Amino acid sequence: MNDWSPDSWKSKPNQQAFHYDSEASVRGAIERLRKMPPLVTSWEIERLRELLAEAQAGKRFLLQGGDCAETFADCTPQVITAKLKILLQMSLVLIQAFQGPVIRVGRVAGQYAKPRSKPTETRDGVTLPSFFGEIVNAPEFTAEARRPDPERMLDAHQYAASTLNFIRSLTAAGFADVHHPEYWELPLRKSVPQSVHDEYRAITSRLSEALRFMSALGERSVAELTRVDFYTSHEALHLDFEAAQTTTVPRRDGHYLLSTHFPWIGERTRQLDGAHVELMRGVRNPLAIKIGPTAPPAEIVQLVAKLNPGNEPGRITLVTRLGAERVSDLLPPLVEAVGREGMRVLWVTDPMHGNSHVSPGGRKTRHFDEIIQEVNASFDVHERVGSTLGGVHFEMTGDDVTECTGGVSGVTAADEGDKYETTCDPRLNYGQSLEMSFLIARRLQSRGRVSSRRLGDR
Repeated sequence: MNDWSPDSWKSKPNQQAFHYDSEASVRGAIERLRKMPPLVTSWEIERLRELLAEAQAGKRFLLQGGDCAETFADCTPQVITAKLKILLQMSLVLIQAFQGPVIRVGRVAGQYAKPRSKPTETRDGVTLPSFFGEIVNAPEFTAEARRPDPERMLDAHQYAASTLNFIRSLTAAGFADVHHPEYWELPLRKSVPQSVHDEYRAITSRLSEALRFMSALGERSVAELTRVDFYTSHEALHLDFEAAQTTTVPRRDGHYLLSTHFPWIGERTRQLDGAHVELMRGVRNPLAIKIGPTAPPAEIVQLVAKLNPGNEPGRITLVTRLGAERVSDLLPPLVEAVGREGMRVLWVTDPMHGNSHVSPGGRKTRHFDEIIQEVNASFDVHERVGSTLGGVHFEMTGDDVTECTGGVSGVTAADEGDKYETTCDPRLNYGQSLEMSFLIARRLQSRGRVSSRRLGDR
């Protein structure tokens, strides 16, 4: 690592660069950002690496989810509680099925930047910078709103810190105690049918009974099962922001990215000689890599080798986003290429990004059945080639949005105008997210059997 520094990325091509009006203003914002307290700690990061290493060994399951793009306006107690609650409820369902601990990682407290395929957007003959997330500019299509503003990096740090502070307060106060799932009781919502209520209550009742029995026996492992650790993740897209939060830590070797526990490199920024890979190769955090349908297996092997030359456990998570119709063909060569090299990775499926469509109303949407299909196919492929699917990654919300169609909540294309609130990609709503956890739970329960039931089978 003698050729690496937190600024060495500046000599590499950056596919998602942001062009500010004043370099002096950017430098000033970065200097202030470097002096601000870190958002996470090195010991939390090292603990997550240990957990992910255990997930690679099949001893844990990863649940990662949250907003496609956070907004500053969502930094409210109601929104944060709803996000935490749905993740906890989903994890409770998975714990009961997996019969083991679940790692909970939220796309939260930092998911303020979004990659774009084009740096500009044109409407009615007017061309302005694309909306890159609120850490860069604002979504409104005006020249002032779309102007990249470096002060937004400081705003993003403030909102992320407030969000994390509230989450930690909730968990410390017992909101996330698995002994008390009544704290996570399902509200009566439009998107949550009675059948989902009934199934969730049955699961929480069985889990509560099991925990009481284990506690009565003095079973020590119950503490490990019931303790709720919550970790944050976001795409490390805005490199000025990320580099300003990259530093050494007393009594530890190497550099840590302290803006999040679990950064990821996106499909658009995973170039071997690119700026994003350059910055991430020098930090001690566990890293995720998004893999789309155009990724050559040999290139992914090279990328894993570059980011984890020592083949350390817990370091690399590969998140495939291949599309429901293509995953059965594209995933096996990827898994086999990585396996031949003996690389230690955690395989995770992101069934959202490869299954986007434009609805009749002109908005981007995703269909619940296709999301299920990709998850199913991912389980099938890993079982067929002798690998293990160790986690899932969803874009979801704790609200009753109507952005994805299908599921028992009955959202149709005609509903999309009812509550379509995302600033970027469509998310599973509260009911769809919980239904998805039930379907994954059935697959986890049947994993390893000769004839396993597929998601959606009742």
